[in-house]
Amino acid sequence: MAIIQFSTPDLPDNDGYYHIKMAWMMRTEGLKPDFVWLPLSILSQENYYDHHFLYHVALIPFTFGDLRLGAKWAAVTFSALAFLAVWYLLDRQKVPFAWLWALGLLGISEAFIFRMSISRAQSLSLGVMALGLAWMFEGKYKHLAVLSFLYVWLYNAFPLMLAIAGLYTFAILVVEKRLEYRPLLWVGLGIAAGLVINPYFPTNLIFTYHHFLSKLQIAESIKVGNEWYPYDTGQLLDNSLPALIAFASGALAMGIAGQKMNLRTATAFFAALLFGAMLFNARRFVEYFPPFALIFAAFAWSAIPDFEEPPLDMAMRDKRTLIPVLILSIIILAGMAKTFPAVQHQLGKSKPYDLYAGASEWLLQNTNEGELIFQTDWDDFPRLFFYNTHNTYLAGLDPTYFQIYDPSLYAEWVRITRGEVEQPSSIIRSRFGARFVHTDLNHVDFIEQAEKDPNLSEVYRDDQSVLFEVIDP
Repeated sequence: MAIIQFSTPDLPDNDGYYHIKMAWMMRTEGLKPDFVWLPLSILSQENYYDHHFLYHVALIPFTFGDLRLGAKWAAVTFSALAFLAVWYLLDRQKVPFAWLWALGLLGISEAFIFRMSISRAQSLSLGVMALGLAWMFEGKYKHLAVLSFLYVWLYNAFPLMLAIAGLYTFAILVVEKRLEYRPLLWVGLGIAAGLVINPYFPTNLIFTYHHFLSKLQIAESIKVGNEWYPYDTGQLLDNSLPALIAFASGALAMGIAGQKMNLRTATAFFAALLFGAMLFNARRFVEYFPPFALIFAAFAWSAIPDFEEPPLDMAMRDKRTLIPVLILSIIILAGMAKTFPAVQHQLGKSKPYDLYAGASEWLLQNTNEGELIFQTDWDDFPRLFFYNTHNTYLAGLDPTYFQIYDPSLYAEWVRITRGEVEQPSSIIRSRFGARFVHTDLNHVDFIEQAEKDPNLSEVYRDDQSVLFEVIDP
């Protein structure tokens, strides 16, 4: 993962800049710094909820020194821990060649490895689910309550743990013809406790409601990040073909085994189906489908006698046992040979790490502390925040946070940024209370309107962005 990560000096995505800066602020100002930087959103100071709280805590050791390098090493470390958790699950279940199956994660999907390489919480989220599944199979249900409690504090994907527990309960019902409610009960209790015993209670409940509702009702008028939209079929076949093959091979293995599907295989099968369905709706779930497809394949193939792992001293004497490990090794190496260059190429197209550093420095030197900056793009916020916490910003992290806070103001902002408003300076000043405007060079229509506006004066420009100042008439 380090080889992949350090093929570029840049971070693979924008949000990593926000996360590492937040962790730095938590180290220097306390675990609950006053979040004043998005006043016109549901993350305003009085309503702020850090839905990545434990993730930011985990990032704190990486905030000593260069924050960019710290974020990159954090991505390497957390993805390695996630892969280790998958190995732990397979090893505890006595899956033959568990170590080799776990290494298969490195070649299972280009898109998956890319997602594991960004400085966000999904790698730890995968690790938590793999650990939770291991404890379900071992009947350590009370452990699940603690893990689920921590998951709530770690990342707002915690409902997935409840989904895994539900699938496990369903698998028990299908395979063993009995109702086992304890996994759901203990996971539910852990989640409920994590929501109530929370440093941000009750604000966290309000935010969680708005956040999930907005993602279930994504409107075409709200351009959220690309991760919330699906891949087309060609893209999926190109970037995740080994994962699809692994899933199909698991079904083949069950047919070859000629046995009734056991509990763990059924659970992994249902989980892979769930995450596959989610992936077909939003590409961000490529961080879950490939590993669960691999886990399903590992469980399914381990039911075949030829795949049983012999004692070490017998391995060389029984050459037949080498066939499965050789086949699996060749497949994994082929996957890695395709995946590594593709991910490195994709990382190489990351935006430069100094993006908006010049504009941020100008604002830092020429504006009042806390002064609101009007941006033309919501996803510019993490970079601006990384370089400049002196100012506050109009929109960031997710456009729905602004849209939910004030739908009419959001709609007006969209019209201005698209260049649909002539002489926008008066609205920017009166409605938004902003004196300075930051825009990247891609908002050509807005820049054209701004240059025609006699009350907008260009005060800064480089090869990345432009700053305008509203001149009071």
